[in-house]
Amino acid sequence: MNTTIDLDGGTRCLRNVLGRFATGVVAVTSADPATGHRAGLVANSFCSASLEPALVSFCVAHTSASWPLIRSAEPLGISILGAQQAEAANRLAASGTDKFQGLPWTSSPGGAPILDGALAWLECAVEAEHPAGDHVIVVARVLRLDALADGDPLLFFRGSYQRLDR
Repeated sequence: MNTTIDLDGGTRCLRNVLGRFATGVVAVTSADPATGHRAGLVANSFCSASLEPALVSFCVAHTSASWPLIRSAEPLGISILGAQQAEAANRLAASGTDKFQGLPWTSSPGGAPILDGALAWLECAVEAEHPAGDHVIVVARVLRLDALADGDPLLFFRGSYQRLDR
């Protein structure tokens, strides 16, 4: 199969091609210290941006209703999701007011929600935001982190959550 598709094919073609790149999945969360209101979203664009200083990045759609809530209540928590956490990812990816209803979590030292069952977590402060088309690239400084469990990651591939097949 040697088919070339130019971008005139639209976003569906682009999604089809980029969907062939498997990514990990993270939950990005925060809790407003004044009200206790928690907000969260999922991202599959998470990556290490720098080791010195310790920076990570992820992308958020401009249309996200959750990002302004998360952004206004630092620190933010990033939970690296395990293979068994597809339901938690679906919960945080959906629109709605209380995405945390029935979702087990604990607080990071700075108060950010960390999902129970995550493989690891990071507590971060937003360092910069860069417009990028229909998304914003968020660069965050790592304040604290910990590896919680060994296990397989939750993956996103071809438009759905996947597990490693060993």
